[in-house]
Amino acid sequence: MLCIKGGKLVTPAGINERDLWIDGEKIVSGEGRGGRIEVYDASGCLVFPGFIDAHTHLEMDNGVTVTADDFPSGSAAALAGGTTCILDFATQDRGGALRDALDRWFRLAEGRSYCDFAFHIAVTDWNPSTKGELADIVRRGVTSFKVYMAYDNLRLTDEQMLELLKATRELGCITGVHCELGDEVNRRVREELSAGHMDVKYHPLSRPNEVEGRAVRRLMELARESRSPVWVVHLSTREGLAEIRAAREKGVAVLVETCPQYLTLTEEVYIKPDFEAAKYVCSPPIRSREDKSELWKAIKGGEVDIISTDHCSYNFAGQKELGRTDFSKIPNGLPGVEHRPALIWTYGVCRGKITPVRMAALLSENPARAFGIYPRKGSLEPGSDADIVIWDPQFRGTLTAVKQLQKVDYSPWEGFALEGRARAVFLRGELCAENGRIIKGPCGRYVPRRATWRKH
Repeated sequence: MLCIKGGKLVTPAGINERDLWIDGEKIVSGEGRGGRIEVYDASGCLVFPGFIDAHTHLEMDNGVTVTADDFPSGSAAALAGGTTCILDFATQDRGGALRDALDRWFRLAEGRSYCDFAFHIAVTDWNPSTKGELADIVRRGVTSFKVYMAYDNLRLTDEQMLELLKATRELGCITGVHCELGDEVNRRVREELSAGHMDVKYHPLSRPNEVEGRAVRRLMELARESRSPVWVVHLSTREGLAEIRAAREKGVAVLVETCPQYLTLTEEVYIKPDFEAAKYVCSPPIRSREDKSELWKAIKGGEVDIISTDHCSYNFAGQKELGRTDFSKIPNGLPGVEHRPALIWTYGVCRGKITPVRMAALLSENPARAFGIYPRKGSLEPGSDADIVIWDPQFRGTLTAVKQLQKVDYSPWEGFALEGRARAVFLRGELCAENGRIIKGPCGRYVPRRATWRKH
């Protein structure tokens, strides 16, 4: 038996100081237990349920290059920062089967992941055969899907999205959507390039706020027509938020996710000299101070459900540099899986924007509930997996790429001050990381999920 003593437990009911008991892989009540007891002293620290990152892209091939982080490096970085479970995207090939995508991601993750893992399926080829596979995919523990409204090699048409939403609704599943109008993005990119605008600063100009806002509006229309729950991934704009508010008033079930880059960075990053701005190219792009402020207000008000990373890492050297003479060729994506908890603590909790309890909900309990793994994950109650983060609020440091475990040669937050970190991370009762370093593993296991969304 293990007893974590002296720490303050962060639970939905609030923060309270009490012992936390672990027997094997599970949290237990601790009452009437005998035998040898090991004690971990968490004095001065908060005790969080293990954090969950519901949006990562590890070993993803975009057709030109492959993300810098593989499952070993990405999952180790996640665990070191306090994330004990990730949900990665198994992406269907055009002309391929969903089961083949899922099998491939199992091969990538099993025996190589340092934290526990689950999968979403990204559907890129909707047809009768794909529809026929959905029930089997759900039986294998995958109960969420994703579609793209942008990227020609990935996106579905509105008609295909509507059919998919109806099909996933019948299975009690949720579908996430990358909300950017693909045709509009393509047109704007062509116009910028035709005008000789090749620099990085034209990336955000080709994907302005209205491109997301109008896409969210269209998704809300499809969700209402299909009566299906939907998940807006990486929300970045005031316009998108307004469309979600209007849809919720009409009864549409919408799960809303945003990411640290939209809460801590602003569009000024795109005017950095010497091609440094390429490090911040992601889609949707980094937005204005006003957008950042509105997102924080929505988080505080409970309108945003989860904070994930959309971790999609590309090295600056050799990968981001592919677009040195053409911004449209810069691989889209940022690293973030290692530092999400510390960034949200430092720039959310420490700045008075949210409480530790709200942070636990956004990073742990809410994603666990949304994606069918609660209370196994996301809880400190007896019976839950003993995924525990001992959080040291007294830590002071500076975020720098040279110390990170992510296998990428930069950080978008280079030089940012950090005011807390995970002192210790337990995965299913085993101490696997301390003070930003891995001490055991890979020990990650697959976490099958339930279909938890009722028909609407």
